[in-house]
Amino acid sequence: MLKIMELEKQQKQLSDWQIILNKFKEFTGEEPQIDGILFLIGVQELGMGYRKFKKDEKLSVMHIAICTLLEPYGFYEFAGRDEDGWPHWNKQENIPFLESKQQNKLMTEAIIDYFKKEGWLQGLS
Repeated sequence: MLKIMELEKQQKQLSDWQIILNKFKEFTGEEPQIDGILFLIGVQELGMGYRKFKKDEKLSVMHIAICTLLEPYGFYEFAGRDEDGWPHWNKQENIPFLESKQQNKLMTEAIIDYFKKEGWLQGLS
């Protein structure tokens, strides 16, 4: 019974992930990549609207997304915003070494959870 419940959960996550990918493809006109989704989440969480970012700022925007996504897992804790309005986190726990496939799975689950929490997934189907 537990195995069946786990399979159902995986299928639901897959369909949620596919909904997200489809909506991003519709929005951008391109096949979505996790990096692109992370960048857009980072821009959203930065809260300053979209603008041209310098290379180092793009990395910071990606970091915002990663910290936001991994905060519920206990890896980061929001510390506040600096005088320029950029958010900062404190590392709570080291992220364990993960193989590429495991990293992808963690980020996929975190992105799905983010869209659910923000209430956006319901509107994406």
